[in-house]
Amino acid sequence: MVANHEGSEGIACHYAHPSRREVIAGAASASMVISMSSGTTAQSEGSGSGGGALLIPVNLTVNGTRHTLTLDSRSSLLDVLRERLGMTGAKKGCDHGQCGACTVHVEGRRVASCLTLVAQADGRQVTTIEGLASAEGELHPMQQAFVDYDALQCGYCTPGQIMAAVACVNEGHATSPDEIREYMSGNLCRCGAYVGIVAAIQDAAPKMRRA
Repeated sequence: MVANHEGSEGIACHYAHPSRREVIAGAASASMVISMSSGTTAQSEGSGSGGGALLIPVNLTVNGTRHTLTLDSRSSLLDVLRERLGMTGAKKGCDHGQCGACTVHVEGRRVASCLTLVAQADGRQVTTIEGLASAEGELHPMQQAFVDYDALQCGYCTPGQIMAAVACVNEGHATSPDEIREYMSGNLCRCGAYVGIVAAIQDAAPKMRRA
């Protein structure tokens, strides 16, 4: 559609009003351009080739094994464990510290590894689900209790649940079902295996104290 309008200098101006189809096509094209531009920027920034990345040396002791790495200072502990060290037990669920699937221990204290910069773990002891069993392959009492009480369904959240459960007992917060539920509330189970989880923690707590 073309509209006629007389400009300030008395010149007839013709303004083309695009059709609905043309507006939609234009918006789609603009979206593609923005998306391609953003992707290119993200790739250059994440490549470590002068895109703003600061590389730092990090010394980690994971499950008793020392690792010396050069890493992007922005790297999370979770990403380094999974992508650089092959410790895939800790899961990436929400990536916002809300589900607990990424729970690991740093110096014996449970942390959400997705929110923990790897630089914060420099020089510290990190324990993942892979490090709980004994060197002979015997399951940790908490791992065995989760099996015995069928405290899982799909299993995606289970490593984080077990790591949080071990910390819950070590912190002295496993004296009653209500207390266990309170101190395990940061670990979500979409399958709803909470009854089994609480029972497993109650069973494993005295065995851990005796060990």
